[in-house]
Amino acid sequence: MSDQELCRAAYIEMYRAMIAKDIPALSTVLDDSFVLVHMTGMRQPKAAFLKAVANGTLNYSSAEHDSMDVTVQGDTATLIGKSRVHAAVFGGGWHIWRLEQDLTLIRKDDRWLITLSEVSTY
Repeated sequence: MSDQELCRAAYIEMYRAMIAKDIPALSTVLDDSFVLVHMTGMRQPKAAFLKAVANGTLNYSSAEHDSMDVTVQGDTATLIGKSRVHAAVFGGGWHIWRLEQDLTLIRKDDRWLITLSEVSTY
């Protein structure tokens, strides 16, 4: 697979693991330095994000991916992913969110790991 395809695969695996609450797999695709920046501006480091997915603070049931635009420069990459995500977060009801995730990824040991996700709507 090309670097672009590997980055897209990391994005898809992130959503698969979030939906399945597969914390070991989610932990594997996220770098230890990972930070999620929510739409509100709240910054959530990897451990807190994994805990929120595991305990149901962040619930996901499906994701339909509309686009994944990848730019690779050496051992870093950016991916702008647009997905329609069925989610219930922070005690709210279930909604379909049109989420754009602006990801930064790094290559480590021939794998692409997500270091940053900045979330907005589209």
